[in-house]
Amino acid sequence: MTVKKKIAAPKKSGAKKAAIKEDRPDLQTGFNRGPILVIAMAAVAILSVIVFVVNQSRNGTAPNQVQPVAVDQTTTDQQIVQDQEPSSVADNLAVSDLVMSAETQAWLNEFLDSKPVESQVFAEYKPIDVQFEPSVPAYTVKADFSNVTNWSDFKSLPKTAQDLLVKNGFAVMAGEHVEFYPIYEANRYDGIPNFVTTDSMLHNYHLLFNHVLEKIEQDKFLPILNVLNQSMLAESIKQYESLKGTAWENAAKRNVGFFAVGSKLLNAQVKIPAMIENEVKRELELIEAHEGMNISLVMGATEDYSQYVPRGHYDKTPALKAYFKSMMWYGRMQFPFFQEGKPLADNIYSSILITKALEQDNNLRLWNALFRPISFMVGRSDDVNYPELSPLTAKVYTGSYNLPAMAQNTQAYDDLVSMLKTLPGPSINSMPADIQPAMTNFRFMGQRYVLDADIFQKLLSRERTMPKGLDIPAAFGSQEAENILEQMGEKKIPGYAEDLAKVQGLVAKIARETWMENLYWGWLNVLRPLLDEAGAGYPSFMRNQAWTRKSLSTFLGSWTELKHDTILYAKQAYAEMGGGPQEPDKDARGYVEPNPVLYARLAGLAQMTREGLKNQGLLDEELEITLKNLEDMAVSLKTISEKELNNQPLNDGEYELIKTYGGQLEAIWWQSLGDQQADTRTSLIDNPASLIADVATDAFNGQVLEEATGNVSAIYVIVPIDGKLRVAKGGVYTHYEFAWDMSDRLTNTKWREMLISDTPPRLADWMTYFVR
Repeated sequence: MTVKKKIAAPKKSGAKKAAIKEDRPDLQTGFNRGPILVIAMAAVAILSVIVFVVNQSRNGTAPNQVQPVAVDQTTTDQQIVQDQEPSSVADNLAVSDLVMSAETQAWLNEFLDSKPVESQVFAEYKPIDVQFEPSVPAYTVKADFSNVTNWSDFKSLPKTAQDLLVKNGFAVMAGEHVEFYPIYEANRYDGIPNFVTTDSMLHNYHLLFNHVLEKIEQDKFLPILNVLNQSMLAESIKQYESLKGTAWENAAKRNVGFFAVGSKLLNAQVKIPAMIENEVKRELELIEAHEGMNISLVMGATEDYSQYVPRGHYDKTPALKAYFKSMMWYGRMQFPFFQEGKPLADNIYSSILITKALEQDNNLRLWNALFRPISFMVGRSDDVNYPELSPLTAKVYTGSYNLPAMAQNTQAYDDLVSMLKTLPGPSINSMPADIQPAMTNFRFMGQRYVLDADIFQKLLSRERTMPKGLDIPAAFGSQEAENILEQMGEKKIPGYAEDLAKVQGLVAKIARETWMENLYWGWLNVLRPLLDEAGAGYPSFMRNQAWTRKSLSTFLGSWTELKHDTILYAKQAYAEMGGGPQEPDKDARGYVEPNPVLYARLAGLAQMTREGLKNQGLLDEELEITLKNLEDMAVSLKTISEKELNNQPLNDGEYELIKTYGGQLEAIWWQSLGDQQADTRTSLIDNPASLIADVATDAFNGQVLEEATGNVSAIYVIVPIDGKLRVAKGGVYTHYEFAWDMSDRLTNTKWREMLISDTPPRLADWMTYFVR
């Protein structure tokens, strides 16, 4: 067999194994407090690694002993020789994509030695105080705009938009801009007052969150996954050889296939073990075809292969595409413990073997290097993983690591089965219930529980096989969202109204600290103030149904960006089968959309993101500074919002911040592009704000629910400054929702092509209240 990649033997260390402890969810509220989703690993299985692991065992290396990771950095293209057919995307990977850098190697040794494995706390959310008493005098807009000081600059607006300005105090012109910042920069050059929107600030956070996650995945997760898979595949082969002729043989063989698929998806050069070659090749064919439901020959269960279409930011490069597929495999494939109350022995054996394989050499440390950061960013796993199973296996299988002896110990197995019965099942079923009911199961890197997917799951039934994005704000308590759903006919569906009421009750009981336990939940918490209807003392443009719906659109736009950014790691609900001219010299003082609670929470979330990633060595200095700038900007907007609502004058510095807001947005946008080198026009064309994410699956009808943002829309708002009215202009999301063929889950590229086609999707009817 040809050696694909050289890995230097790890050096011994006296560090003791630290057991991972992860609390199971608190189900008293009906929701899994540990949100969360998946992580998985893939890479290269190689003869040299197998020999290395066997030699380590012969040399008496203690199981579970944590050792520094040493990787030979001299690997070249000539040292890696393909020994069979490539695996699609993975074949296009450069060798450098899979090699662990010295920086990543040092990070592993420093931060995973210094931080206790059982610690799941990266950073603490620090609430920011908000104080205001709305007292803005009410005002009306005259039909001829004679009481609007700068109306001459906006006379060219369409009559429909002018009518909305008179009626509601604001109007939105459907998306014409590829990003937010050009709107604000054009305002500055043209002397137009800026209207700083919550949409634009939320979009800033998305840009940085998505960029940070992508950078961590490419620089650290991918090469770490590569090393982990080499060792897990090698250890699985070793386990299989030692268990031939025992009751555990089939489970051991299946594990070889399990890790061979994950490895091959990441690296086309991996040699598939002969004993499972046909099954693995068929599995890879199904994954590449991604045509929907089919039987997995490796796992012996039905799988939705349409999930393996790389999307989100993962369709950018071959490396990210391969990483996506490998991680999706590990996140979705499960080992159910029971079926109709009866233990599934092979699945339990496989789970034990994976747990034991993780405890060899550096495997647990590598696994944890992936698992913990994703837990911080997205949430805890929704399934049984190593932290839950390891203490149970250690309790019943005592003594040395002797697999044949373990296979013969039927009493230990029976004791383990009894303990497995006490573990809670997942909150979210990642397959249609008619095909595969939700069962307590083990996953190598289980996908994450997320609240919104749980809400969807609870609102789906045989009669309602596809949710609506509005389900989420309705569950959070938005009466307007609930009213729109009723107008759509959703409440006529049997059981929906009752289910929604139950979900609303459960959400209302969620503890305050739960909303702040990771970045995903923190993002949802930032959006909640958008659902608070403006009462007396708020600016007149906010005190109408149209603005309430505009806020719902903002909620859905930012929520769509959240789903896009975390599409690989968060579980998905399934239904049952069933440069211009000089700035003119005129008063261009602008206004901030006054939502101080949202800005305060966003500042706290940015701080938590910055400190959490910095504490784990996952943030470079430049990104740290940018996140701090976003945090400071959110705090400033909070202060300005408080002043506006309290009807207090702003100072010159605050007006200057509003005026130069576009330049700050542009700086963050450029930062989010990373190492891309291009002129501004090209970069805007290549990196527009529009994106898409499928958020739920209706397998019976072969459809997914797509949530998308389009071009940025311009919003015109009549605001009060110094007791006089003026028009200010800003940017807002354009949100879309539609059903789509599940075998063709849309990527950003396909979606952007649809947007510029002759037949782009229509906006929802309920948006006509404020969009023209």
